[in-house]
Amino acid sequence: MSSDVTHDPAVRAFVAEHRSRLVEELSAWLRIPSISADPEHADDVARSADWLAQRLVRAGFPTVEIWPTEGLPAVYAEWPSDDADAPTVVLYGHHDVQPADPIELWETSPFEPLVRATPYGEELVGRGAIDDKGQVYFHVVGLAAHLATTGRTSPAVNLKLVVEGEEESGSAHFAQLLRDHRDRLDCDVVVVSDTGVYGRDAISVCVGMRGMVEVQLEARGPAGDLHSGSFGGAVPNPVTVLARMVARLHDADGHVTLPGFYDRVVPLTDRERELLARLPYDEERWLANAQSTATYGEAGFTTFERIWARPTAEVNGLWGGYTGPGGKTIIPSEAHAKLSFRLVADQDPADVRPAMDRWLELLRAEGTIPAGIEVTAHYEKPGVGPFLTPLDHPALQSVTRAMGRAFGTEVLYTREGGSGPQAALAAVLGAPVVFLGVGLPDDRIHAPNEKADLEFLLAGAEAAAYLWADLAATWER
Repeated sequence: MSSDVTHDPAVRAFVAEHRSRLVEELSAWLRIPSISADPEHADDVARSADWLAQRLVRAGFPTVEIWPTEGLPAVYAEWPSDDADAPTVVLYGHHDVQPADPIELWETSPFEPLVRATPYGEELVGRGAIDDKGQVYFHVVGLAAHLATTGRTSPAVNLKLVVEGEEESGSAHFAQLLRDHRDRLDCDVVVVSDTGVYGRDAISVCVGMRGMVEVQLEARGPAGDLHSGSFGGAVPNPVTVLARMVARLHDADGHVTLPGFYDRVVPLTDRERELLARLPYDEERWLANAQSTATYGEAGFTTFERIWARPTAEVNGLWGGYTGPGGKTIIPSEAHAKLSFRLVADQDPADVRPAMDRWLELLRAEGTIPAGIEVTAHYEKPGVGPFLTPLDHPALQSVTRAMGRAFGTEVLYTREGGSGPQAALAAVLGAPVVFLGVGLPDDRIHAPNEKADLEFLLAGAEAAAYLWADLAATWER
């Protein structure tokens, strides 16, 4: 997990010399409000793609293209290596950003980036600074450092970039984009730069992300709202029934009760549990960040194991009937609940639907769903699959060494509790996926005052400069 190779002074000096240029050019990109979730910003997402494409041309990529989708455009670039036996790497990132709302909570203008001093150095504040424009841009600097300090006229790997424009709105067209360009994207390994490290005092590499399936339950009873004095206690209440249902989603030990839900879960190995246990954990600090007063979850697992390596079911919303001021004494005609299931390797999002159907059948059989109440489940999207990189994979070891050299410290391993397009990359391209990211827990991604620590962006560029040569030298062909 640690590197016994020190940093390259020439690489570090090159990156440091380009600090002001990194800030200037990244700030120019951040000024483009490429909000993919808002149709009014579709032109801005297109402008963002154009900006990146032009920058990659200036960086030396001989092939740069903007790939349209049924939604918003992605950017593709390719730079073959002069070495005939070089491995091929696809580098993934995204150029769209989250909405800036609520604007009033920003201390600066979200799309007018600002560099300001902190106890740790300097940070660049602006929407997209770390998620994900900053983590795409540091590769531009890292590649330049790789070429300049090795004397190469091409990368040590066959380097391909695919930077999508819809990640922050669900990557609705990304899998199809990969399928449409499968031959162009053929590769040996995929590097994702859209993650972070555990903390300033614990540099880490992500080795897995959870998948997700979203479900909306609808419970319908009477054809219309009824007077509770005339009918209460004599007909089933959809809100009451749905509340009882979601209460049955977990057992007393926090296990999800859908039949077969855990059948394909890959259990943590002793080594994985030991590595997670080595991460510094301050429960008081963790709870403060979670804005909670107590931890909770599946019995027999630590907090990190629960959020990174175990599947979950959560009630995201529950509503029905009257919720306005005062009272309205009714039996509501319908009730609704939004659920999300986070999945881990080797669970399949497609398995959730039949498991949900069996769960509803059990609840009907036992009377939790009584006669007179119709419950249906709706799925707007097929879901996102989970992904896990084997700890002994050579590409992961290359990333680990590159990060260790850049940060000058032992590198630990984490997972991400969230979900992303990594499963589509792995499934469509048929290649292993590794993660190289430098975001910090306090970077406020998706929140007001998003920022990137400039020292960490520079370290990311340095790690990227080391990575291509390491992969080329160690890849088994």
